[in-house]
Amino acid sequence: MQRFIWIAVIVGSVPLMVLSWGGGQASDFLVRDDGRTRGNPQAPITLVEYSDFTCGFCVKFFRETWPRIRDKYIETGKVRFLYRDFPRALQGPGVDAAVAARCAGDQGRYWQMHDRLFTNGGRLDEAAFQHHAKAIGLDQPLFMKCLEEARHRGPVFQDRSEGVRLGFRGTPGFVLLWTKDEERQKESPIVLPGAFPFEVFEEQLDRLLGASDAKGKG
Repeated sequence: MQRFIWIAVIVGSVPLMVLSWGGGQASDFLVRDDGRTRGNPQAPITLVEYSDFTCGFCVKFFRETWPRIRDKYIETGKVRFLYRDFPRALQGPGVDAAVAARCAGDQGRYWQMHDRLFTNGGRLDEAAFQHHAKAIGLDQPLFMKCLEEARHRGPVFQDRSEGVRLGFRGTPGFVLLWTKDEERQKESPIVLPGAFPFEVFEEQLDRLLGASDAKGKG
């Protein structure tokens, strides 16, 4: 099994963690596309978020930081964004909400459910999930069957286990890595273990994208 090592460094003006692969490339789980992807699949940089729908800092990221990242980097095709579940408890509303989002994803509405769960924070129960399902046009009996069977509980905790392997102990947590250039993919990803303001993401993304542009012109 591949082992990961966090190394504390200062990149630019920000103290961060660098994830050492031991000379190898990023593990497949960090770059797989399972439908919870936003942005250009060919973007040179990927941003991975490990998150919990019940996490106050995750809600803060979604409301304040995510829109600025989306507008500057995702919608312009510069960065691909991946979402990963990291429920902080083994049962309860965080797990239920993660399952509900994936059940919506079975009908092609993952992001609509994801966004409503964060936008309308607070109630995360069956009644709220039904309300959201109706609002985004899901086949409700099919959605409720998926929810009642907890069909996606296993994959939710698979995400969490992978996050633990990376060293995360809480949410949110982020990983920035190269995903286009084969040589760059061998470089150590940048880990942001916590809720950072937009300016931190901006500094690191601009630095990585600048390096990508420089190589392209070389």
